[in-house]
Amino acid sequence: MLISPHEARCLANQMEITMTITLADRYAAAKNAADAANKALDALKAEIKAMGVETIVGVTCDLTLTLSEQMRLDQALVKNFLTDDEISLCKKPVLVETIRIKAKGLVA
Repeated sequence: MLISPHEARCLANQMEITMTITLADRYAAAKNAADAANKALDALKAEIKAMGVETIVGVTCDLTLTLSEQMRLDQALVKNFLTDDEISLCKKPVLVETIRIKAKGLVA
């Protein structure tokens, strides 16, 4: 059975929509799982830090808790030493890709 070019385009559009929805749904499910895992991981980190010991020995691995110092630039202090124009000259654009999930309220 042959289909018309119009029917072929409609079918292709339907397949594209289905693939897009499927990818969106898979991404949302993976993001929800990752968020739950990160929440559980944060709770475990808090428990480890609360123990206050440097090394925790496990069956399959050992954990080592260390404290290190990192340097951060104090933006407010920089403004005391540089003009807005000088600060602008030091800035460079950074591209950021963001994927947002908007739930549709559908129940699976």
